[in-house]
Amino acid sequence: MRPIITAFAAAPDRGQGQARDMRVRWALEEAGQPYDVRLLSFAQMREPAHLAIQPFGQIPTYEDGAVALFETGAILLHIAERHRSLLPVDAVARARALSWMFAAINTVEPPIVEREMAELVERDKPWFDARLPALDAHVRKRIDALSASLDDAEWLAGAFSVADIMMVTVLRRLDGWNLLETCPNLMAYVARGEERPAFRRAFDAQYAVFLASGAR
Repeated sequence: MRPIITAFAAAPDRGQGQARDMRVRWALEEAGQPYDVRLLSFAQMREPAHLAIQPFGQIPTYEDGAVALFETGAILLHIAERHRSLLPVDAVARARALSWMFAAINTVEPPIVEREMAELVERDKPWFDARLPALDAHVRKRIDALSASLDDAEWLAGAFSVADIMMVTVLRRLDGWNLLETCPNLMAYVARGEERPAFRRAFDAQYAVFLASGAR
């Protein structure tokens, strides 16, 4: 049975590959695992059938037989455990990869999302300009620490792994903010991820949904 994932029928990122189903698509492409996609409108994301799998009414979800998962960390870990090419064989390197995967979503991504939301809902508020430097500083603190840890390594845990899928997709959310420019190694790291054929296949598949939706 082919896994089924859910994605936006009309993604709010306008085809930029930043919706979180991108992470799952990329992992499945790296694993060589064919999959199907169920596209959902925002209204359908609030319906009982979807809430039974994703109680918070978000995407993506992942279904594979009796297995039904939500949260990208859980989904990527499940995929990686079934397709061992996405995790190091060595136990120490595997533990490091898992640590970095969860650091991406628990430590690096939250201040990025906080800044995104502030720009989205507070940009016209009188306090926004005064608040922005603090938001940027919080993001920069995280990426500076990540830059120092990555140093001149190609990937986070030796060989490419789900840690890199998660971290690259998180860092791509900084596009257009000019915050990565002080970390050339992170810019090169993101570029390496984007150059992978599996990334391009996942991006193109998500972009095709955007085009089909008729959104401009």
